[in-house]
Amino acid sequence: MNDLKKGAVWTLAEQFEGSLKQVSFELLSRGRSLANKLNTPLCSVLIGPAIKDETLSELIYRGADEVLVVEDDGLKYFSCESYSAVFETLIREFEPEIILAAATSTGRTLMPYVAIKVHAGLTADCTGLDIEDGNLLQTRPAIGGNIMATIKTPDHRPQMATVRPRSSRPLERDLGRQGKIRRFSLADTLPSGKHFPRVKKEGVRVLGYRNDEAGFTNLEEAELIIAGGRGLKKAENFGLLNELSKRLGGEVGASRDAVDRGWISYPHQIGLSGKTVSPKIYIGAGISGAIQHLAGIKTSEAIVSINTDPDANLHKLADLAIVGDALEVLGELKKRLI
Repeated sequence: MNDLKKGAVWTLAEQFEGSLKQVSFELLSRGRSLANKLNTPLCSVLIGPAIKDETLSELIYRGADEVLVVEDDGLKYFSCESYSAVFETLIREFEPEIILAAATSTGRTLMPYVAIKVHAGLTADCTGLDIEDGNLLQTRPAIGGNIMATIKTPDHRPQMATVRPRSSRPLERDLGRQGKIRRFSLADTLPSGKHFPRVKKEGVRVLGYRNDEAGFTNLEEAELIIAGGRGLKKAENFGLLNELSKRLGGEVGASRDAVDRGWISYPHQIGLSGKTVSPKIYIGAGISGAIQHLAGIKTSEAIVSINTDPDANLHKLADLAIVGDALEVLGELKKRLI
């Protein structure tokens, strides 16, 4: 019997070698709000190898009403061919109203492919989601990030969107939440009597994974970030940020302006055209605060702004705003840390 309600909100969970990725929980906080407004269940969908119930229960503790799992050893690593075949089958079987995925390499590859297959609309890289008259309002940067556009797809279902990682915080764990975990293997018969399609073995094969290059900056996971902008005046002054970040156990970020000037490499760029971060402490040194940059840091727990301009946009968002020359202020901070 098909007891999975049609018209539910789905979020796509991600795993790597049996462990759930953080974006799985971030999406549930977005999905929970939408499901509550639509008065419909929230379902987290996971495609991959067999995973323990206690691991899957974390999705329920973080907001899911149901967890729908399709497991097979051949699904251990992401492949668009195999994952899209499974995902399309689930969508046609259970007919969700909304599907959210993270704007990761997996989500950005899988969701457009599946959207075409099921004849649905897709909005990529959303920073805001809401419900209006039963439709999903999908807000994302447009025209190079200079404006924020709100999009809806009223004529087709499901409504599909990818969401920038780190643009929301996971809900607190609620160990008292109850939910259902429903497992399928590729050999199982679906409630309608249909089956999952066979994945062609001669398709894409995963040969292996390799680590990021040495010195790669994983800003998304950093708990403290010191970012520099045009106010640092020249590339050499980023050396001060590097020194301070090492002393404080953080990472160095940058505005797009600093990257465009060649003062620091692109992996350090924060904002709509770079990375979205959510550290415990974010320090912006010599950054005025363009809307694109602010969108990339707004979920930080505490924001410190250092700028000579008392009307800088970053000052308005900051928990602590220091009006002064960034190099002088950081120089004083360095002395205190010695």
